[in-house]
Amino acid sequence: MGRRAALAAAGIALAGLISPALVSPAVAAPRATPAAAPAPIAWTACGTENYPTLQCGKVQVPLDYSNPGGQKITLAVSRVPHTAAKSQGVLLVNPGGPGGSGLTLAGFVATNLPAAVAAQYDVIGFDPRGVGDSEPALNCAEGLFNPPRPDSVPKTKADMDANLQRVKSFAKACGAKYGSTLKYMDTISAVKDMDSIRQALSVKTINYFGYSYGTYLGAVYAKLFPQNVRRMVLDSVVDPTGIWYEDNIAQDYAFDARQKAFAAWVAKYDGTYHLGTTQKVVLGKWYATRAALKAKPAGGVVGPSEFEDTYIPGGYYNGYWPYLADALAAYVNQKDEQALVDVFQAFAAIDASGENGFTIYSAVQCRDAHWPKNWSTWVDDTWRVYKKAPFMAWNNAWYNAACAFWPTKSLQPIDVSNSKVQSVLIFQATLDAATPYPGAEVVRRKIKNSRLVVEVGGGNHGITLGGNACLDKYLADYLSTGARPDRPGTVDATCAKVPDPVPLAPAADAGTTAKQALKAGRGTIHEYVAPRPVE
Repeated sequence: MGRRAALAAAGIALAGLISPALVSPAVAAPRATPAAAPAPIAWTACGTENYPTLQCGKVQVPLDYSNPGGQKITLAVSRVPHTAAKSQGVLLVNPGGPGGSGLTLAGFVATNLPAAVAAQYDVIGFDPRGVGDSEPALNCAEGLFNPPRPDSVPKTKADMDANLQRVKSFAKACGAKYGSTLKYMDTISAVKDMDSIRQALSVKTINYFGYSYGTYLGAVYAKLFPQNVRRMVLDSVVDPTGIWYEDNIAQDYAFDARQKAFAAWVAKYDGTYHLGTTQKVVLGKWYATRAALKAKPAGGVVGPSEFEDTYIPGGYYNGYWPYLADALAAYVNQKDEQALVDVFQAFAAIDASGENGFTIYSAVQCRDAHWPKNWSTWVDDTWRVYKKAPFMAWNNAWYNAACAFWPTKSLQPIDVSNSKVQSVLIFQATLDAATPYPGAEVVRRKIKNSRLVVEVGGGNHGITLGGNACLDKYLADYLSTGARPDRPGTVDATCAKVPDPVPLAPAADAGTTAKQALKAGRGTIHEYVAPRPVE
């Protein structure tokens, strides 16, 4: 789930972290309320340089599916049409979030699948309700991420008060600006939108391909509309048993582990970065830099919170590591503040699109499930996590803290257990931080007719169409023929991980690759699932 996916860290028992009273029991799927079929989509050309055959359209859907004749909203959709003589139908794709735009993902998927496979599908992307080109697009986070923000680790009352005021003001602003609309920003409504798109396409069934939070959308869709699913691919899987507070806490441990892996990688290349020959020494310099930035933000922009923001994407995708290491080396060894500003601008700066994404992220997660309303619960839990996993604990808490003050009531999460959907294929890396591995096994067990392919030792988030030929062959075979691996046990097939990256610049040029970081990950699946604030 992009930045704050629902997670369960491997080997971490959550019972000692969270009061059982805070764990919301999953509920049976609500009956899908029928609505009048939307009008067929009028497609127009909207090709880009990278995806010249892309087409765009609109689908009108009810804001409230319990009142299908009431207020309508509009979903933006995209298509790359099939070119083969025989079509296998629609392949609906989603990058995650909540809050992620999926319009150009249709182009990415159609371009990066084997040509013979892509040619058999109409690949359909969409902006979920409230996102991007869908109407209305919600944004009540204007200026919320303007740097530098208060220190995320509230070791003083002033820092605690400043952060609390910030998130309370955000929650209040959303309630004031959007009122009752917020209660229709939730996963169940988004899933019903997906079926409205199916109807507008005039097809009886869809094939579905979702990453990150998109896997939860897929699992809930399969629960509500099992008869409408032909094939389903879930890549980097949300644990549906921890929606969302518990999963976000578990995420803290997983990202801390990936930060340690990054530090070990930097230490391996000490001849390039000169930051130390051990993980411990490199981490010490990272935390010393964080402390220095509180006293004097780099370029007046990158304080300790922005510094954390900048390095969190490295937990999604190790292809960012050379840029992050280069910038840290430039700052530590040469006092080059601009290097940190460059990587912050590349990986963490939030524009209006990011504000929109964060607004929907918050609206959906706060509405989907119960969150503790007593702030002392958050404080106690986060300090407990921080003692063992300090890297992202408080940053993540503040990212979600508006849910303690959100102006809508919460729903109960859906129990995605499913014996009716006919075919699901799951992909998961064992060291994924954004959606840790145990969630994949949970979904494999809950969905009877699912199969699981594991990238052993991999730590990236979003692993198909990302350069692993073994994984991509399983994906292509499934979309082409429906074939899936099948062996006794929970794991049906394994693939070796792709190699870690290597440094991009010699020590004498420290800082130069940071200026190229804006291009890092572009044209790859990590453009969709690794940046903030998508999931």
